[in-house]
Amino acid sequence: MTSPQNFPLELDEQLCFALYSTSLAMTKAYKPPLEKLGLTYPQYLTMLVLWESDDLTVKEMAARLSLDSATMTPLLKRLEAQGYVERVRGVEDERQVHIRLTEVGRALKQAAREIPPEIYCAAGSDADNLTQLRDSLVKLRASLNEYIAVDSLSQTRPSK
Repeated sequence: MTSPQNFPLELDEQLCFALYSTSLAMTKAYKPPLEKLGLTYPQYLTMLVLWESDDLTVKEMAARLSLDSATMTPLLKRLEAQGYVERVRGVEDERQVHIRLTEVGRALKQAAREIPPEIYCAAGSDADNLTQLRDSLVKLRASLNEYIAVDSLSQTRPSK
């Protein structure tokens, strides 16, 4: 492992800041095309999940988006008010709420197809480079999640 002294403490040298500021810029880039659809960025991500796999529970959707269920509820209520989804109580377990696309929500997918090419163009790179970047970020996320899981396990074990 590299010595801590070899890691600079300047803001622009931090991986976390590069990811954070890029995430902010990405969200801002999505804003104009999403406004045409009447969606916010979190709503768009939620719709992407439903377009992949309709009729999910709130818990399943929250896990897929790395959010907690309490964050999902107001988001889903707004999508329901817009007519894109319906929330249905589970038959076998009424505590579960299933989210299903409406016809309007399914039809929105076609209009949303214009967004990824616009964002790729805004990124100023070719599709291969962006795909490689995405794959690297997915690996980074998996490594960080593994680290978090191991760290949280070590903190919850009782001392002997």
